[in-house]
Amino acid sequence: MARRIPKPELELEPEVWLRKLPKVELHLHLEGTILPETLVALSERHDAEPLTLAGAQQLYRYANFHGFLMAFKAVTERLRTPDDYEFMTYTMVRELAAQGVVHAEVYISFGILNRQGRLAVDDVMLAIERGRTRGEAEFGTTVYWLIDAVRHFGVEEAAVVFRAAAAMRKEFPSIVGIGIGGDEARGGADLFRELYEEAREAGLRLTAHAGESTGPASIWSAINIGAERIGHALTAKEDPELMEVLAEKQIPLEMNVTSNIRTGCCADFDAHPVKEYFDRGLMVTLNSDDPPMFGSNLLGEYILAYERYGFTLEQMRELAANSVEASFLPAERKIALLQKVEQFGW
Repeated sequence: MARRIPKPELELEPEVWLRKLPKVELHLHLEGTILPETLVALSERHDAEPLTLAGAQQLYRYANFHGFLMAFKAVTERLRTPDDYEFMTYTMVRELAAQGVVHAEVYISFGILNRQGRLAVDDVMLAIERGRTRGEAEFGTTVYWLIDAVRHFGVEEAAVVFRAAAAMRKEFPSIVGIGIGGDEARGGADLFRELYEEAREAGLRLTAHAGESTGPASIWSAINIGAERIGHALTAKEDPELMEVLAEKQIPLEMNVTSNIRTGCCADFDAHPVKEYFDRGLMVTLNSDDPPMFGSNLLGEYILAYERYGFTLEQMRELAANSVEASFLPAERKIALLQKVEQFGW
């Protein structure tokens, strides 16, 4: 029998309570938010033989982390005009709002855009901003952008990405930070040390994917180059000293449970360390990564944490507060959101 909230007068099932809980998403890839239905609509715009829904859904099936990267590539190749990016962004904001997400900090892969070479980054950014502002006006969910470089494309391509982010934030204040994604095994974080220092001096906030598909050394490297938040950190549990440092410094961890299972980076749900990290005092946040590709979304991750990992509703409130605190929002907005989270449901 499903547990109920310890306030009978609310008469809400946990899923409804969790949907209404104000939530912040910190680890979400814009290109990874494309729903199969959206992909079909894009295909109808551009392909001589448009994808069927079944054909689109097949692109979201893969066996391992490499297969996921190939699936991600296959989906993003359907983004062929700036209007496609506007449509995708607006749809993302709508879907976030429906889950009770009040703010999101979303990765955009300039690295992939530059490698594809089909569209000018400036044109894409203008379109994305149109989708963001329209979505925010209609649904109330705010969005910041994190500009992502693909680490296995190399340092030179990352330099182009980060310098573009620094230049464009003057026109687009919604660009707040940078990060590195892609294959950790082919691009250690230490290679990007100087670029991260340059980005920091330009006023950008720093994140890094680390410890997703390789060991804890990758997380150490991300910390050492100044990453303020760590995406995934799945393998931190293999290093006791690292666990102590993460707990002591309260470095926010952008955890993505379903993502880690679907990509094969974690063997199964029982093996995932999300509850262990929380119980040991690490600053855990819940995120969805690439929702349609993993069959989940942020609300689904909150429900999963409650039902499978035994987080209490008060602990779910703490997870929501962690995400607010770890965000790059200004102090006054953080305080307002934290008050909403703390007062919610009581």
